[in-house]
Amino acid sequence: MSDRETRRLSFGSVATDYDRYRPSPPPQMLDWLIPLGARAILDLAAGTGAVTRELIGRAPRIIAVEPDERMRAVLTARCPEAEVLAGRGEDIPLPDASVDAVVISSAWHWLNPEQAVPEITRVLRVGGVLGVLWISRDVRVPWVTEFNRLARESREADRSPGGAPVGRRRREVTFPPGTPLSAPEEHTVEFSLPMTKDELAGLLGTYSGVITLDAEQRADFSRRVRAFLDRQPWDRVDLPLICRCLRSTRLAG
Repeated sequence: MSDRETRRLSFGSVATDYDRYRPSPPPQMLDWLIPLGARAILDLAAGTGAVTRELIGRAPRIIAVEPDERMRAVLTARCPEAEVLAGRGEDIPLPDASVDAVVISSAWHWLNPEQAVPEITRVLRVGGVLGVLWISRDVRVPWVTEFNRLARESREADRSPGGAPVGRRRREVTFPPGTPLSAPEEHTVEFSLPMTKDELAGLLGTYSGVITLDAEQRADFSRRVRAFLDRQPWDRVDLPLICRCLRSTRLAG
């Protein structure tokens, strides 16, 4: 198994923490993304269902597709209203033209666009929407910059033999030539979530760069995170976040 595949499948080992600490997108972002009158929506690479839960009630049928059985177990328990299926972006277990929207949150960088994009356009109805979301911490706030630096250091500790951090995030969306999708439109929403120091420490522990560290590296990382948090003058803080979404429409052809 490649280093990238190991990291892609690492989240299931912390599925409960992932569900507890990872933020959901703000509802107004989904208002912008989901087309009116949608009958079926697919949450692709759904993880433990943070987005799936926000989709309930926006269409009669909500489907969540996730490759990791440990993540699916949490998703099924937390969101029984959704149809939960084993699958991946490169092999979606749905018929042609069966959904009005495909949502991918914080997972585009794990997909192979050459294989996943044709699958996405296959299951989307003409006029349907592909929405790709990322949620990031707002580094315009000084303490967040230092907090993020800790996360980057975990990736530095987990470099591949070639020297580059394994699984570096990609926040561009490109389609293979001839793909029947419109050029992406972009929308950004700023929001915040109240979090304790323990919750912030837990959040950093849900990223693949930390999960895949060896035990000694992980213990050292945890000590540095706690030391940073202990220096802060607050016990609870509003974590500033930015949700960015790219939206493309399925074209005929």
